[in-house]
Amino acid sequence: MTTETKFDAIIIGAGAAGLMAAMTAGQRGRRVLLLDHNAEPGAKILISGGGRCNFTNREAPANRFLSGNPHFAKSALSRYKPADFIALVDRAGIAWHEKTLGQLFCDGSAQQIVAMLMKGCRDAGVIFRFDTPIASVSRQSMFHVKTEGREEFRAPALIIATGGLSIPKLGATGFAYRIAEQFDLPMIKPEPALVPLTFDQPDLPLMRGLSGTPCEVVATAGKTRFREAMIFTHRGLSGPAILQISSYLKAGDSFTVDLLPGANAREALLATKRTRPRVALRTALAEHLPQRLAHALAPEDDQAPPIGETSDKVIGALAERVQNWRLTPEGTEGFAKAEVTRGGIDTRALSSQTMASNDVPGLHFIGESVDVTGWLGGYNFQWAWASGFAAGQAV
Repeated sequence: MTTETKFDAIIIGAGAAGLMAAMTAGQRGRRVLLLDHNAEPGAKILISGGGRCNFTNREAPANRFLSGNPHFAKSALSRYKPADFIALVDRAGIAWHEKTLGQLFCDGSAQQIVAMLMKGCRDAGVIFRFDTPIASVSRQSMFHVKTEGREEFRAPALIIATGGLSIPKLGATGFAYRIAEQFDLPMIKPEPALVPLTFDQPDLPLMRGLSGTPCEVVATAGKTRFREAMIFTHRGLSGPAILQISSYLKAGDSFTVDLLPGANAREALLATKRTRPRVALRTALAEHLPQRLAHALAPEDDQAPPIGETSDKVIGALAERVQNWRLTPEGTEGFAKAEVTRGGIDTRALSSQTMASNDVPGLHFIGESVDVTGWLGGYNFQWAWASGFAAGQAV
């Protein structure tokens, strides 16, 4: 239990960004207090990547991050790169491996990443206070942070690293947004991102019947496309391709799914019609798609004609649905299932160099609380490391 009340910097939020900021500032000789209402640090780190933490990606260019200002993330990302975090992991002796699309995971447990960051903070003299809800934040000559336990701490710099609204069961709250509102910083409406999509009629019965069926697809919205796995759910669609494309959809937007990427469904079916005319249409389609999916897309009864007696027009319509299936989600699974939050503190109010408010000296926002949202695959952790490093270098 600390008896100090004055620090060089107070950081609220002991997730990925907050731990990085605390370690960085502490290593620069700053007296740092790190507060969190959770009992333990790094809750989202611990569950990420199936418990193995997809801690970064080999490449993290700024065009893989969404923001109202697509240039905002460039400064922080250029000053703390994936290679920098990989070097940190290597120095800690943590074994890791690369999966698809440059995604890096621990060989062991995500707990190793939390332990590494906590050790870095301890070695740098950071003071921790967990299980410590915040009652109020105010600013006179410096920031005053009061806890619900009636303690008060002061510092000229305050870093808000409490994240967005995604996965509330891990302790996510709108704290960062309340602080932004208190100090008159503009906001971009927070919305679920990297989130499963839900559907209503007429698509839901087919999706519900296929619940649990996976397939590789290309999901496309506008000029953005992702070729990854998709899985049908009881309420709609999920899987990496769907989570990715969800970040690019507004309410009411449509997108398309190619269920047979890299192939030509129409030509394949017409070839079967020429060479094996006695085959059922659904059987021919099942040679290219999971059987359950093929049978759902080409429902037939005992009286259905074989493919040789099926018109090219009917075959073409089926092929079009297979490779250009247009869908309009009814909604999403919401913040409870969203991996991250899109929107947040408007980047126009912040310095891209320091993550500090342009109008409130010493007030910094980092990580998911800011209107910067990365792709699936380690990008949001890289933003946490980079933005936390930027703020830690500035206080």
